[in-house]
Amino acid sequence: MGTRRVLVTGCSSGIGLAVAVRLAQDELKRFKVVATMRDLGKRGALEKAAGASLNKTLEIKQLDACCEDSIKECVNSLEGRRVDVLVSNAGVGMIGPLECQSVAAMKELFDTNFFGLARLVKEVLPDMKRQQSGHIVAMSSVMGIQGIMFNDVYAASKFAVEGFCESLAVQALKFNIKITLVEPGPVVTEFERKLYEDAEKMDVSGADEETVKIFREVYLPYSNKIFTSLGQTPEDVAKQTVEVITAEEPPLRHQTNRLYIPMTALKQADPTGRLPLDTFYKMTFKHDSVFNATLGVLRILQRLGRI
Repeated sequence: MGTRRVLVTGCSSGIGLAVAVRLAQDELKRFKVVATMRDLGKRGALEKAAGASLNKTLEIKQLDACCEDSIKECVNSLEGRRVDVLVSNAGVGMIGPLECQSVAAMKELFDTNFFGLARLVKEVLPDMKRQQSGHIVAMSSVMGIQGIMFNDVYAASKFAVEGFCESLAVQALKFNIKITLVEPGPVVTEFERKLYEDAEKMDVSGADEETVKIFREVYLPYSNKIFTSLGQTPEDVAKQTVEVITAEEPPLRHQTNRLYIPMTALKQADPTGRLPLDTFYKMTFKHDSVFNATLGVLRILQRLGRI
């Protein structure tokens, strides 16, 4: 297989930046990377990280996943409109009590996280079908498998991404097109840090007192412990994403954090849904000491390299 052109979205920071740079700096020079972002004014970090690969194996272009014209313009600018691998990474987050979120903000989130992916795939899929090859990689989340408290809308958007890709994957195979959902757990990025900072200061006047107490005294501290104990770096997620892209038979799903596999497996173990629901409820509200002890053990095993 010759050099493959990879279009990556959301490359101004975090996972998108790390994926683009890792592909561009591939020792075997297997990729030409088109690293895109909505605001080219934020290209500085990517340019610095790209180093010598900039304008050689990595070029930067403007692309707004929420705008069909922007996507079409970017793809049209590529020689032969050829995209061998699409990495749809652009996304936004939302956490907090549902009563405090506006429907307009929910629609905006879906416009990026789900419809952004749908627009991109709609643009590149016909060309991939014609060339009888291609790989679509969607950056999903473990929250596309298992919903997490106070992440209702974000999880819903990732569930949509999962259903979209799983449905499309069967048809895609007929055209020799692979589809992969990359499913990270917590990833320590500036994006995540700001999301939680904003959550601590958000207006929660629309929620009842008990819900606010659960959010501030249970969810936020627990989330901080989970990120501290189990969080991955963008570079780790990027490494695994590149491994998926270079795999001879790419999987439909790939969870980047092995620590989360037992939790997501609960859902498969009980079709009624009672097992994961009961487990997460007890971990959250009944057994704080067990939750903390479990994180401690996982942290030790992670440092020992056993998981």
